[in-house]
Amino acid sequence: MSHKEPLLFLAHRIPYPPNKGDKIRSFHLLEYLSRHYEVHLGAFVDDVADWRYADEVGRYCTRIKLVPLDRGLARVRSLRGLVSGDPLSLPFYQDRRMEAWVRSTLRRVRPGRVVVFSSSMAQYVPRELAPGARRVLDMVDVDSAKWTQYGRMQSGPMRWVFRREGQRLREQERKAAADFDTTVLVTRPELQLFAEAAPESRQRLACVGNGVDVEYFAPSPQFRSPYPKDRPVLAFTGAMDYWANVDAVTWFASEVWPLLREQIPEALFYIVGARPTEPVRSLDNQPGIHVTGSVPDIRPYLAHAHGAVAPLRVARGIQNKVLEAMAMARPVVATGAALDGLEALEGYPLQGEEPESLARAAAAVLSGDCPVSGADLRAWVQAHYTWEAHLERFRALLEGEPWPECLAETERDRSMEEAG
Repeated sequence: MSHKEPLLFLAHRIPYPPNKGDKIRSFHLLEYLSRHYEVHLGAFVDDVADWRYADEVGRYCTRIKLVPLDRGLARVRSLRGLVSGDPLSLPFYQDRRMEAWVRSTLRRVRPGRVVVFSSSMAQYVPRELAPGARRVLDMVDVDSAKWTQYGRMQSGPMRWVFRREGQRLREQERKAAADFDTTVLVTRPELQLFAEAAPESRQRLACVGNGVDVEYFAPSPQFRSPYPKDRPVLAFTGAMDYWANVDAVTWFASEVWPLLREQIPEALFYIVGARPTEPVRSLDNQPGIHVTGSVPDIRPYLAHAHGAVAPLRVARGIQNKVLEAMAMARPVVATGAALDGLEALEGYPLQGEEPESLARAAAAVLSGDCPVSGADLRAWVQAHYTWEAHLERFRALLEGEPWPECLAETERDRSMEEAG
């Protein structure tokens, strides 16, 4: 018989396989929590291919409830928000089957700890439904700020839709943070941003960073090269139906790639990731650019590339693609937005904002004149971004230790900046 305390874990997407940003974090969180608690997991499945992983996820759970989510129907359902005044994200994830399961679990199991992954799932566990339980909301990023950024970069009706979503979702995030015992953000800049938007909850905010599996993402001679022999290669990895990734590679291809090819005509750019949209697929027609679509393992693409690129113009939190590439001892040419969430990486020499600076950095990587060592980057990741160290903080929060020093440090840093 298990002697672990029961814990309810809700996620907006099945936390497996750990192959994209939110799933990487939710899977490692689930795996860690399962070692300390009896986990009752409720999650949506928005990709039919993910049903094959139900048994694998079940290994970490005492009970599991997976609910199918048809993204087309969910988009239609989300329009109810235009009438109710809610953010569209809220009705997108409303489901009576999930609601019934959560209520039943709270009534029958009476978990003393509740973890909610993403603000959209907070609607299932208001305080009155779980009296006495300690509830932690892992917001990860400030999603409302992301939608506001999208709105600035759009035109026409979508500009209005995205800006409205940013505004209404910020109100919802504030409401959830005021209701939960603790709300977690993935980086100190995200935490400070949300603290300014929700000052009434600032004492209940905490920071728990991401990690990277440095044993899995490790350079190895066993990886076979997927590239043509003796060609200098840059790689971008990520889910290629994610708007920020699509924007990053299309912008890089149109603005940076021609400048780089003028210097190194034989250079190749591989875009590696599942579900490429039409704008991404069309890049495959551009000289030197290849779009792979889904691959069984991204590590050979990182291991045999001269470097990775992360030319994100919109980014929130920590970019796992950056950490994974660095863990593979690959230099990463990146914008400031892609590096924003990474601490202790001051003065990184391969950062650029304009096409010219990014092209220069990429040319240095491809020509063997890289100003930073791949081995040093891997050592830096090992020193600062292991999952175990970060998730110990999460458990402390569940046990009632608020880690107030995170916010205090952020405010101290800001005061020092203002003073000097």
